[in-house]
Amino acid sequence: MSVFNLSNAIMGSGILGLSYAMSNTGIVLFLILLTCIACLSCYSIHLLLRSAGVIGIRAYEQLGLRAFGQPGKILAAIVITLHNIGAMSSYLFIVKYELPLVIQAFLGLTSASEDWFMNGNYLIIIVTICIILPLATMKHLGYLGYTSGFSLSCMVFFLSAVIYKKFNISCPLETYGNHSVSTVTSDDTCTPKYFTVNQETAYTIPILAFAFVCHPEVLPIYTELRNPTKRRMQNIGNVSILGMFTMYFFTAIFGYLTFFGYTEAELLHTYSKVNPLDKLILCVRLAVLVAVTLTVPVVLFPIRRALLQLLFPGKSFHWVRHIAIAVCLLFAVNLLVIFVPNIRDIFGISGATTAPTLIFILPGLFYIRIVPKTQEPMSSRPKIQAACFSALGFIFMIMSLTFIGIDWMSGEMRSLGGH
Repeated sequence: MSVFNLSNAIMGSGILGLSYAMSNTGIVLFLILLTCIACLSCYSIHLLLRSAGVIGIRAYEQLGLRAFGQPGKILAAIVITLHNIGAMSSYLFIVKYELPLVIQAFLGLTSASEDWFMNGNYLIIIVTICIILPLATMKHLGYLGYTSGFSLSCMVFFLSAVIYKKFNISCPLETYGNHSVSTVTSDDTCTPKYFTVNQETAYTIPILAFAFVCHPEVLPIYTELRNPTKRRMQNIGNVSILGMFTMYFFTAIFGYLTFFGYTEAELLHTYSKVNPLDKLILCVRLAVLVAVTLTVPVVLFPIRRALLQLLFPGKSFHWVRHIAIAVCLLFAVNLLVIFVPNIRDIFGISGATTAPTLIFILPGLFYIRIVPKTQEPMSSRPKIQAACFSALGFIFMIMSLTFIGIDWMSGEMRSLGGH
């Protein structure tokens, strides 16, 4: 169940854009980058567990308190809250825009109607109340292992459909209806590339880095293990990251080898251009919707834990407080998704700042500050590695913010991808 929960925390909507990322890097370069990011995420979990083991703390915010006092605790709580609210919002945005299309296809309609059940704003409220809220009010994260397992099975179905479609769609694409692609096809349009560098290549590194964010969930899952040991939790982290690494790579390569140069930023949209009435792709859309809906409660747990550590330190568990925070968070996220017309830039800033902070900067700094100098002096190799790891996070952050700034100044709206 712990592997399911952590894997579900890693898995995000960004999987839909990995084939596009591969089309801008080439197969070999993509595999190298994906491997590097996965290994760095495993190392980051090692730093967190090592820091937590030294002082027996099982909460991200308490590590901040031990390392830097009250400011460290507040910083950790704020970063976790902002990052996971952004992730929850991105999942509900998928529900808002994809669920009406699924209902429309099931009803056999060729265009959107004015009925209330075709309005995405109403649909996310219904989904939140009927599905997400009951799951978010459970006392322990471990109970969500069953829904996390089902959510992951939906994404396995998505991967299976991508592999199946690879052998049923020819290149160049024969498009459907009013959709059209360029009739001028160069010789290499349908040829796989192994190394590619273009203006979009630089966006691949942040996309892949953000695809492995699961660190706020590591310590809560560690706490709930039946026999909590550092080695067991590290193995759970390694298995989860290896599983997601495999899914990410196969999704990327089979999607890319289906469309090659025609691959779009969202993979499902590319399939729709070939045949918008495809029943298999319709089922895949539904599976992705189920997967992201069941991920929202898992993402909500670390936010609630951070707020409880910040606002009610030392207080014992209380159902009213537990449920009230969940209701307030879901209410705020629903308002955000309903009233903000284009939240892509907000997600870009959040992803460019909070994700590298959670993966690279804070774990490295916690390790340096918490592990006693009597055990490991600053000149020791582990401390130097942790310092370099934090520095790498600052480089990621500066690089990502630079890309966003360039996009804003040039007037182009490119997305850095989801969690």
